[in-house]
Amino acid sequence: MGVFVFLPLVLPFTAWPIARLAEQRLHPRTATRLLTGVAAVMAACSTVSLGLLMVVGTAQLPGNPLPDGWSDPEVREAVPYDEVAGKLAIPALLAVLLACARTGWRHGRTRRAAHRALAGLPGTSVAVLPDETPYAYALPGRRHDRVVVTTGMLARLEPAERRALFAHERAHLVARHHRFLLAVQLAERANPFLRPLCTAVAYTVERWADEEAARSVGSRRAVARAIGKAALTSRSTPAPTFAGFAVPGPVPRRVAALLAPEPVPRSWPSVFTSVGLAVWGAAAGTAVSALSSANSAVTMAFILYAATPL
Repeated sequence: MGVFVFLPLVLPFTAWPIARLAEQRLHPRTATRLLTGVAAVMAACSTVSLGLLMVVGTAQLPGNPLPDGWSDPEVREAVPYDEVAGKLAIPALLAVLLACARTGWRHGRTRRAAHRALAGLPGTSVAVLPDETPYAYALPGRRHDRVVVTTGMLARLEPAERRALFAHERAHLVARHHRFLLAVQLAERANPFLRPLCTAVAYTVERWADEEAARSVGSRRAVARAIGKAALTSRSTPAPTFAGFAVPGPVPRRVAALLAPEPVPRSWPSVFTSVGLAVWGAAAGTAVSALSSANSAVTMAFILYAATPL
């Protein structure tokens, strides 16, 4: 395996340039799908690498349940600095698994709690809460999705702006944006170097919904006004994996984008542009990460098979 086993742990650095350029230059729909895919693949590859390193480190511990042959010098030689890297990988992988499990558990708990809070309301697609605190968010469900909004939020918006709010939240639900947000949250827990991609996706899903809302109501300015008003007093969503109308973040950039012409959808930018170079660089880093993980996994499998006593 050599140093290839370490590459997936650091290759997320190659995706950093695309995070900012994609959210600025690509259509929000394209940027969301691209960044989420890159983050998911790189997070999976880095987790596989930690798992391979942990096998080497665990086999060195006295009293471990692994076959004795897995601690042979031939196995340890497959990993550079096996004594240090192998032992460090054990707590690192456990921390990754614990963080991912906690994120998934919190997402499920918050989602169930939100549905329980709406149990006494009519089962319509829009749930209006009698609360003066202004907020709104999209709540996905197994049977049906709902848009949650408070009377305080509706009181601050004009009729056209209310239509923009509902169109925005419905766009979140139709495109299943909570899945993108959960995926990048888990990717960040698996490898902290992927945090810029997580932050970028949190922005691009909102921009994606902004564009869908503007197309639905037929007025980009109405959506921009609604976002601006809501951002002044709105509070955050119940969980980072839920999409909200005016979540804390770069709201001025969203408003400026809505006041500009509609972005042109492009599935893949030209390589002769800055964003094109960033996309191709991230794609190359993702490919190398996947190949490195696959090469290391296959090599380690053959080594462990040969070292396992019959």
